[in-house]
Amino acid sequence: MSTAIPFIGEIFSQLRAAAEPRILAEVRDGQITGVSGNELLELVSKARAFVASKGLKKGDRCGLLAANSIRWVAMDLALMAEGLIVVPLYSRQAPTELISMMKDCTPSMVCCGDATLRDEITQSWSEAPPQFLFDEIFAGVEGIHLDRPQVGNDDPVTIIYTSGTSGEAKGVVLTAANVGFMLDRTAERLSELMEGSTGQDRIFHYLPFTFAASWIALLTFLKRGSLIAINMDLATISSDMRAVAPDYFLNVPQLLERMRRAVDEQLWQTGGVAQTIYSRAKSAWARKHEGQTQAGDALWLGLANRLVFPAIRKKMIGKNLRALICGSAPLTAETQLYFMMLGIRVLQVYGLTETTAICTMDDPNRVELGRVGPAISGMEMRLGENDEIVVRGPNIFRGYWNKPEQTAEALRDGWFHTGDQGEVNAAGNWRIAGRIKNLIVLGSGHKISPEPIESAIAKLLPEAQQVVIVGNGRGYLSAIATGSVSAEQVQAALDGVNPELPHYKQVRAFAIRAEAFSIESGMLTVNGKLKRDVIAARMKDEIEGIYAVRQAV
Repeated sequence: MSTAIPFIGEIFSQLRAAAEPRILAEVRDGQITGVSGNELLELVSKARAFVASKGLKKGDRCGLLAANSIRWVAMDLALMAEGLIVVPLYSRQAPTELISMMKDCTPSMVCCGDATLRDEITQSWSEAPPQFLFDEIFAGVEGIHLDRPQVGNDDPVTIIYTSGTSGEAKGVVLTAANVGFMLDRTAERLSELMEGSTGQDRIFHYLPFTFAASWIALLTFLKRGSLIAINMDLATISSDMRAVAPDYFLNVPQLLERMRRAVDEQLWQTGGVAQTIYSRAKSAWARKHEGQTQAGDALWLGLANRLVFPAIRKKMIGKNLRALICGSAPLTAETQLYFMMLGIRVLQVYGLTETTAICTMDDPNRVELGRVGPAISGMEMRLGENDEIVVRGPNIFRGYWNKPEQTAEALRDGWFHTGDQGEVNAAGNWRIAGRIKNLIVLGSGHKISPEPIESAIAKLLPEAQQVVIVGNGRGYLSAIATGSVSAEQVQAALDGVNPELPHYKQVRAFAIRAEAFSIESGMLTVNGKLKRDVIAARMKDEIEGIYAVRQAV
């Protein structure tokens, strides 16, 4: 099987080298079934033959609309090997949003995981391009000769649509050179993490392959010959994780925080000696990192490290874990500290789709609390106006599909302007402060990043699903808390946070919304980020009500 794309060739070579061992698997109800390198290559060949039979030419776009699976991986590799530009489409996204993306990039065909996904598109779009189900694609086509496509490093291989926190999603065009450069960087970092290990890395994977970081991770794992176990049902993540017993895996902060709460709740319900040791050790650990150690703290931590924490680690994730890798959104220092207490490293990654998913990666041997590691080698990263992070290097995207004005705005003087505010210390480790476009400008002229305040309130208000700060053009800040929370609980959280803030950053009023913001309601992006403009528009009356009848702090 031939291909002119260097990174695809490297992956195919690795699959041939790992012909017999299982390299890609699906996890259902704790049962792991998978394919070897040879078997995955056979699936890729069948998909390539089908695609070749449709007469598509190099550079044509092809939609890939399916949930994570072995066949998704084979389809993605096949399309790229045929010289096509893959447009991954998130299967849980609203059909209207998916149709908007496809109208923008005009795919020649769409490969669908099942009939339900296909029908949701065709029912709303009579002029949709031809759609083909995986069952048909992987049945195989006889008598098709696979020509070697002449795809160069500068040729696009994918268009990944950004989540669009404040407007229409944009298609990020990534080239073969972008991806190849990034796979070398990520493979290097994983080699550092797994130093001294022999045999295959074991990886649990649940994040959608349609997300840039998840896709880059997938390709990296394939390049390294790892065993990738794909979660097939989000409801069984916990049990599947234990069944796989991974060496490491990619996460979002939401799951880590949920895992932490689950341990707290289970031990609270269980009670007894284990709960006492755990509770005392948690308090001792917090005091240690606040520089307020008390007599007896070392005893409780020692007991927990011998009797409680190893059992938590094994029951939570299995016995092999070397690290959790976390990206997509800011991770609270409290959550990172919690896993450190359990003896689990949390390595943070920062990047955007436009940077081929990654700008920084934690060094496994030099993790710094609250920071996202140093810039990856081979690229430049510095602070611009308003402390905006700007980057340039081989990982920077070519541009937004069909959007020259937005491309020119993002790529200026050879630098990509991320829209994120940051700070870097003497050791070269970066901290992400928030999004510049999220800045709230009060009537007084004060400019405030809402994210740190939201995180501080959420820390004291675990009952809330989300906390959102509002106040543009107003005299003071207010908060919206979602979920099953009471006014007394919100007020108590504000009372805990406000004394630590300057007067203009204090939150002086609030509203409660019982229904959490969600992807389905259109108020969160597909990877769980707040669509602040949408929230402000949808909750205009409620926000006006906050300021009309102030609930005083």
